[in-house]
Amino acid sequence: MENPQQMTSRRPYLVRAFYDWITDNAMTPLIAVDAGFEGVEVPRECVVDGEIVLNLSPSAVRNLDIGSECITFDARFSGRAQSVLVPVEAVYAIYAQENGEGGVFSPPRRHDGAEPDDADRTPEPASGRPALKIVR
Repeated sequence: MENPQQMTSRRPYLVRAFYDWITDNAMTPLIAVDAGFEGVEVPRECVVDGEIVLNLSPSAVRNLDIGSECITFDARFSGRAQSVLVPVEAVYAIYAQENGEGGVFSPPRRHDGAEPDDADRTPEPASGRPALKIVR
């Protein structure tokens, strides 16, 4: 880091913390990913409206690594094994499938340096159940 005042992204730390919290509570961790973000390698047939939700539960993935730059793992999609690579900055939410509890992040910073247009995304309960709402 050139500037001692500048810190690294907190997103990978928060993703790891929420992942641990969700799995420690015997729930299913899901991540919502901007599939159009540079470097995202996911099964394109599973992408809907430029987004993909991935199940990171220990029973669904192998070789999971939530690193400072990328999340990588192997999983089966429609019975076909595939390696997945997701830059951590492309993750905009991690939450428990069972109750929607988790964390939502501001939209990823685009690689061209422009600020994202959207405000921070916030969860909003629907029908009495916790849920995530994506604001565009």
